[in-house]
Amino acid sequence: MRICSFLPSATEIVFALGLGDQLCGVTQACDYPSEARTKPVVVRSILDGQDLSSGEIDRIVREHARRGQSVYRIDLNVLRTAAPDLILTQELCDVCAVGYQDVLTQIKSLPRTPQVLSLNPNTLEDVLHDMLSVGEATGASDRAAAAVAAFHQRIENVRQRAALAATQPRVFCLEWMDPLFVSGHWIPGMVEIAGGTDGLGNRGIPSARVTWERVREYQPEVVVLMPCGFDIPGTLHELHGLWALPGWPELPAVRESRIY
Repeated sequence: MRICSFLPSATEIVFALGLGDQLCGVTQACDYPSEARTKPVVVRSILDGQDLSSGEIDRIVREHARRGQSVYRIDLNVLRTAAPDLILTQELCDVCAVGYQDVLTQIKSLPRTPQVLSLNPNTLEDVLHDMLSVGEATGASDRAAAAVAAFHQRIENVRQRAALAATQPRVFCLEWMDPLFVSGHWIPGMVEIAGGTDGLGNRGIPSARVTWERVREYQPEVVVLMPCGFDIPGTLHELHGLWALPGWPELPAVRESRIY
């Protein structure tokens, strides 16, 4: 089977199931495992390679959305050469990856229409279920079941260790820096499993904007910086914007150096 992955998480699933040799196309953001970088790039973002701040990216994305345009481009020449039997994509967020409807429209021009599997997890259990779905679609159901069982054991191990903690710190998971976005979907559940309390997150639903006043009222004891699509150097470069916020140095997480 020939597989094209239109999102990094799907690429990781393919490799986790031992199907990397069947992967014939990825996105420019697929960088793990390292073998993913050797695959033909089918999907690129117009933002790729530009040195943009989170605020600049937000403005560009919003302007494209206003026009009904995507910031992602599918290279049809590469896709035709890849000739996939299966395309792994998503319809959870048109900002984070190429949109589902765009995929369906573009593949109409292919000589042969591939199967399209959309992964749309809202919770951690949904993420694991998606692994099973990929396994079923690729004839690797047994491997997928074994991988999911191993993940369940890891989750349970974390849950048991977290239960021994003396406190449950207030955690703020920041998914975008300018404007401020609080995490959603499976992240609040992961925080709870790890022994924290995510009083700002949106469990099982998309991330959303949050006011700085609300964050200050919450007084987080742990801050996790996880801006979507940013690497560690890019995230560190954005820190100056947080330090400029009134009251940032006084947050418990900042005073205790519990920013990750």
